This record gives sequence, C-alpha cells and structure tokens, in this order.
Amino acid sequence: MEPRISIITLGVADMPRSIQFYRDGLGLPTSVTEDDAAVVFFKTSGTCLMLYPFDKLAEDVYGSAGSVALPKNSDPKGGANSPSEPSPFSGITLAHNTRTKEEVDQVLALAEKSGGKIVKPAQDAFWGGYSGYFSDPDGHLWEVAFSKDWKFHDDGSLVID
Repeated sequence: MEPRISIITLGVADMPRSIQFYRDGLGLPTSVTEDDAAVVFFKTSGTCLMLYPFDKLAEDVYGSAGSVALPKNSDPKGGANSPSEPSPFSGITLAHNTRTKEEVDQVLALAEKSGGKIVKPAQDAFWGGYSGYFSDPDGHLWEVAFSKDWKFHDDGSLVID
C-alpha cells in the first residue's frame, strides 16, 4: 500500500446544506454548481474531501442503512450540534493546519459565519501550538491548528518528517 490518503468521505444528513457550508461558506473548490448533487468532491491539496448522503454511505459500508442511525445532532432542521443533544464523539477529527496563528482565528470565524459551531475556541495548546475546533452542520469535527515548528510544501500540504 502506498502511504497516502486519497479521499475523506463525510456522511451528511442534508446535501444542499453541506454543499453550501463547504463550497459557499468555507470556499472549498468544486465543479459542482447545483445544491442537490448526489455526491460532491472538493479539490484540496493532497487529499480529496467528498460529501455523500449519510444513509447511502451507511448502506455502502454495512449493506443496509436501516441498521445505522443518523447521529442525533445531524437533524437537517436542528442545526449543528444542538446544545440539548450532545454530539456522540466518533473518534475521528479532520484538521486544517495554518501557517499563522491569526489564520486559526480567521478560519474558525469563517466556519461559524458559514453555519458551523465552535466546539472549542482557539487557545494555546498543551503541545506548544494554538488550536480550536469547530463542527460542520452534521457534527463532523475539524481542528484548526498552528505551530511555529510546522513547515509546508508548495501545495500547502504539511511536511511530515
């Protein structure tokens, strides 16, 4: 196996809402122009981000979507991570690493303005960097982080030594 991740797929409850969040809100590039696409691929440096309906993704993985419940916080009418219904932690987070500390705050503000929820405001981290977390409208967690020790390739991907 080659040491790379090609696609990260997020199962989403409401495709139009999620497309609008990632394409229009966060500005991720895609060739999709309609809001009701069956699947969406976002062009990012290195790894592709894909949105796919939650039930169809569960069916692809388990053979039957009926055996997998949509997370409570993913109700298309309920908004991201309703305080009355805490999000179940899936054990997975996505990360966006920045070149400056200020970019962390900017990205978190953009996510919130676009319909995401700040889960953990940016703050100095125990590992010496600066980071915070937001959740997208389906509760997928994103860490936005900076470290003065990180280096980036020309394409924006993180250098891992």
